[in-house]
Amino acid sequence: MEYKDYYKILGVDRKASQDEIKKVYRKLAMKYHPDKNPDNKVAEDKFKEVNEAHQVLSDPKKRARYDQLGSSYSQWEQRGAQGDFNWGDFFGGSGGAPRGGGRQVRYEDAGDMFGGGGMGAFSEFFEAMFGMGGGMGGQPRQNPRASRQRYEQPVNISLAEAHQGAIRILESEGKRVQVKIPAGAKTGTKVRVKGKAPNGGDLYLKVSVDKNANFERKGDNVHTQTNVDLFTALLGGKAQVKTLNGNLSLTIPAGTQPEQVIRLSGRGMPKLRTPKEKGDLFIRVKVKIPKDLSEEQKSLLREVAGKK
Repeated sequence: MEYKDYYKILGVDRKASQDEIKKVYRKLAMKYHPDKNPDNKVAEDKFKEVNEAHQVLSDPKKRARYDQLGSSYSQWEQRGAQGDFNWGDFFGGSGGAPRGGGRQVRYEDAGDMFGGGGMGAFSEFFEAMFGMGGGMGGQPRQNPRASRQRYEQPVNISLAEAHQGAIRILESEGKRVQVKIPAGAKTGTKVRVKGKAPNGGDLYLKVSVDKNANFERKGDNVHTQTNVDLFTALLGGKAQVKTLNGNLSLTIPAGTQPEQVIRLSGRGMPKLRTPKEKGDLFIRVKVKIPKDLSEEQKSLLREVAGKK
């Protein structure tokens, strides 16, 4: 069995405080979270590893037991790693459960904390120490999660629903279940519905956001365009712009150039974890050149251009 160095995984000192461990964990968990790294197996494995390390080091009792094991393992390595390491000193009985268990340890999936997408699959090392609990005399106690299956259901939402949040009604074992998809959801976001799948398992909705003809989403920012006439671009004025919140009146500065981009801060998509924060809206200005000018208009333009 491979020994897991949880301190090394988090990159903290063995004397690190609980606050230090929590701070580092949150930073790493956000960095490697599946929502930020869709279809990235390396990031997914790293996220699981970071989560597992935090489960142990953030719990004083688990950490104390782990430190006890770590000390013995370190001494074994210093002796040249001769012979097999005696895991039996720490894992008693036939089930690989920790001695003196007597109670079942329940651990929280990091997916709960970040709004879905629980990754499951803790390492053999973690399960041996904590995951299966253990009865007196080392008899393993059945893990209630083992018989529960994970069900995944794809769901499509519009960009407007991703901006505002959405509700979906699902049927499971003859019962209707209302599921809220949070504002800021993006393609690849997974929404966890606890205990609503058959046999009390968890249901995961895998979100796919439909493309929109008027808006392009890039992360939490939204890109669109508006058309203005030549005279508004030259002299300045107002233009009506469609946004995901409805229409707004956009001020066009005098001298605006064709294809110039105007940025409106905080008018983009809500951030998934902090929906009160929003990305930006970028509006590309398309200048329409008139094809049919009156003689008076042509004369005025010639005068401005210094031509007769």
